[in-house]
Amino acid sequence: MSEYKVIFHIDEINKWNLLLKNVSNLLNSLDSKNISVEVLANSEAVKYYDFNSNLDIDIKTMENLNKKGVKFVACNNSLRGNGIKKEDIITFVDTVPTGVLELIKRQKEGYAYIKP
Repeated sequence: MSEYKVIFHIDEINKWNLLLKNVSNLLNSLDSKNISVEVLANSEAVKYYDFNSNLDIDIKTMENLNKKGVKFVACNNSLRGNGIKKEDIITFVDTVPTGVLELIKRQKEGYAYIKP
């Protein structure tokens, strides 16, 4: 069991670089085996997961974080609302039916909530 559990919540597209830096800094300050990290994107922030977007996606950082155990998640309602198909998102990104419910579940499980 992880000593620390945290969920990072992002709903603004322009905050992705800050969020990825925050997650990287956290992992660099701790033994990554003692922490569970989930990144939940909803609202417009799910566009960052879309391969077809014209955004400058920092896929390399995301892949490195994923290899260290960071779980990336997209709200399915937000994907649909933004016209994004599941097959068009980054392969290691999971989906949840409702982002808000995911936040509630994780907080009930003792996850700290961080929103950059």
